[in-house]
Amino acid sequence: MRTYRILFVLASLVACAIAPGAAGAAGPSTASHVRPPKTAVTKLTATPSTLPADGGSVMLAATATDAEQGPRPTVYGDSAYGSGPFLEHLAGAGLDSRCKNQPPTAAGGLLAKDAFQVDLQAETVTCPNNVTAAIRRGAKGEGVAYFGQACAKCPLRAQCTTARDGRSVTVGVHEQRLTDARAAQQDPDWQADYRATRPKVERKLGHLMHRKHGGRRARMRGKTKIDADFNLLAAAHNLARLTVLGIRSTTGGWATATA
Repeated sequence: MRTYRILFVLASLVACAIAPGAAGAAGPSTASHVRPPKTAVTKLTATPSTLPADGGSVMLAATATDAEQGPRPTVYGDSAYGSGPFLEHLAGAGLDSRCKNQPPTAAGGLLAKDAFQVDLQAETVTCPNNVTAAIRRGAKGEGVAYFGQACAKCPLRAQCTTARDGRSVTVGVHEQRLTDARAAQQDPDWQADYRATRPKVERKLGHLMHRKHGGRRARMRGKTKIDADFNLLAAAHNLARLTVLGIRSTTGGWATATA
């Protein structure tokens, strides 16, 4: 059964979060782009969730700022959006990132990749025991540093690897981008901004999923119908939000209700 991802933009300052869709026929997973605190959905599109969200998310975020003269937009996202390719998409679109990146891990509690020093200028990796290995690059730019025989008598071997041929460290094409992102998210200002924004995004997702419109299960089949159906849902929530805020159209433009 095909599932769909619903992407939408709220106002102008871009933020991003993702919530998993429910299982079942055409059940959407939802990503949102939002400007806190008071916003209306200005763009919405449906894409098959089997395709990467990266391109669609950046396209939607970029078009949301076409007519903007404000500060550089920022994309907020959980670790599902913390991949190297997505960060490259953001940089290429001129968007700042507040997408979480998971720290490197190793099975069995062994030393993780961040215990090694990766020098992309020298194309080397240095292990915690100060042994340096060259990075061997593949045809697509990906690389691996093999420590091989240096691990045989290493005093840290038991903490580092159980592999018969010794430890190896993979160096991805987007290694520098991921390293910079992990360093940036250690900044207290970065963390405070992320914590202040994500709850607003989740609240908006909750609003859209609350009513018996179909919620996390699409009511239609096919991209065109699902796209139109969720645009209808977004329009309904826009009108409800305008009513709550007391915003109305007058001959002189939009105005808010006065006490």
